[in-house]
Amino acid sequence: MNIGLYESLGLSPNEAKIYESLLETGESGISAIAIKAKIHRRNAYDAIARLIDKGLVFEIFSSDENRYNAVDPDKLTELLAEKQAALNKALPELKKKFITRPAPQEAFIYRGLEGQKNIFRDMIRIGADSYFIGAKGGWYDPRIEAARQAFFKEAKKKNIKFIQLFDFEAIKQMPNFPKHFEGELKYRILPKEFSTNSAIHIFGDYVITYTGLPVGKISEEVIFFVLHSKDLAESYRKWFWFMWNLSQKS
Repeated sequence: MNIGLYESLGLSPNEAKIYESLLETGESGISAIAIKAKIHRRNAYDAIARLIDKGLVFEIFSSDENRYNAVDPDKLTELLAEKQAALNKALPELKKKFITRPAPQEAFIYRGLEGQKNIFRDMIRIGADSYFIGAKGGWYDPRIEAARQAFFKEAKKKNIKFIQLFDFEAIKQMPNFPKHFEGELKYRILPKEFSTNSAIHIFGDYVITYTGLPVGKISEEVIFFVLHSKDLAESYRKWFWFMWNLSQKS
């Protein structure tokens, strides 16, 4: 007996045993059914009642003892079709719940040069375009030259685009800007009066806030507050484009 097959169609083990025993022996009374299926008589009554509801067993009334018999196994294909129809009906709502479910949210901190290397790795793993507010060229700190070159090589393979709003001072203090940027770069310049020592980086579902960030380098005191939140990242990207439209074109 393939109990798993019956269970996949919604039958309990007792229902499966009774149905298959009736297929083999034909019309039978409750006592004979319980013995053949090797289940308690009381449980047999409950299982038979459910099988009748499912249309797999029919009852034969008698003045002595009611008897039972199994319907043609083709009925099992109807059960399968009914389950498929029920699933198809439920799928749109299930998909809606899947799409709109809250994404896992988390917050953590990176620090210094190693923190920046971690961000490089995160960006490659996510493979999404990069948006930066208050960019200062810290990626070009010579102490992370090897990590930076490896990062841009992988970013180019993944076609990651870089859209950045630079602080006014960064443009003045970085020689040959922006010729030394690899990959695809779009940038604009924030008004001079809005320069800060902080920055915001958005990619995928991540928002990273940099504090204590100088121009052209990354100090060991820099702290990266990393937030993983789809809703927050989408909000920051909208704010990014608002600032982009108000900023000076390169």
